[in-house]
Amino acid sequence: MSRALVFGCARLHLAPDEARFFSEVDPWGFILFGRNVEGADQLRRLTDDLRAAVGWDAPILVDQEGGRVQRLRPPTWRAWPPPLDHVRSARDPVRAMWLRARIQADELRSVGIDVNCAPTADVARPETHAFLRDRCLGTDPEAVTRHARATAEGFLAGGILPVVKHMPGHGRARVDSHADLPVVTASRDELEDDFAPFRALADLPLGMTAHIQFAALGGRPATQDPALIGLLREEIGFDGLLLTDDISMEALGGTIGGRAGLAIAAGCDVVLHCNGKRDEMEECASAVGALTQAARLRATAALDRRRAPEPADMSALDAELAHLTRVEHG
Repeated sequence: MSRALVFGCARLHLAPDEARFFSEVDPWGFILFGRNVEGADQLRRLTDDLRAAVGWDAPILVDQEGGRVQRLRPPTWRAWPPPLDHVRSARDPVRAMWLRARIQADELRSVGIDVNCAPTADVARPETHAFLRDRCLGTDPEAVTRHARATAEGFLAGGILPVVKHMPGHGRARVDSHADLPVVTASRDELEDDFAPFRALADLPLGMTAHIQFAALGGRPATQDPALIGLLREEIGFDGLLLTDDISMEALGGTIGGRAGLAIAAGCDVVLHCNGKRDEMEECASAVGALTQAARLRATAALDRRRAPEPADMSALDAELAHLTRVEHG
């Protein structure tokens, strides 16, 4: 039975000792970064080897948002503009976001990746920290919802599972959660704007938490707060598989194992650990057990939505996207 973990790997190729470790620990899935990507043939071998290590068709994730957060890059793959720039440049942003996601899905599927950690459904604000702002899909909840829905549907049409993030909303963060814990002082009523896109997208199969603290809702980061995980489930209505954001980000205090344990205890289904460092992965594995029964049901429901891509003329889709936008994307 898979452990409630998604792990990164260290290099371009899976080393024998790393494969043995993954076989023993049996994480539910894997996530790839730029350090793992050299070319299409290499990447196909790596995704095959990762699945062989655990003995099943485990999900393989990536962050292929576009802009700064794009793991598959030129010259093999397209250079995608930041999502917020692409939305603003498009004459029909809803159609453009669907096309963009459908084309990205084709790129990812061709190398064995079947989950993309997108769309980012956070609402961009004037105060949003630069690490996040241009990764958003709009500056009001309604626009974000429309563009995020189109993105998710484009991925699903292309055989890629989307991960909506960062729940319940990261747009008010004034600091980078990779380095510090953002603390939001907005009132409960004001936060409804942040929650609205996630409520509208609650039917999506996978979600990712925010390492962010809301003063009006308690004293813990959302990833480790049972009350906020409860809010996601009960008020926002999300019943998909809930992944943490990267547990090694410095917004969270304590040891790696302690961070992971607190996230699972709060109600997260799966802990995401990205940097590929063996000692940290071993610590996570000691702190996190198998998927709970509820998490297994959610994981099964999510993976049941993996499907073969719908037929598409990719050249025609690419031309249509170019026609809709002023931003070069290839």
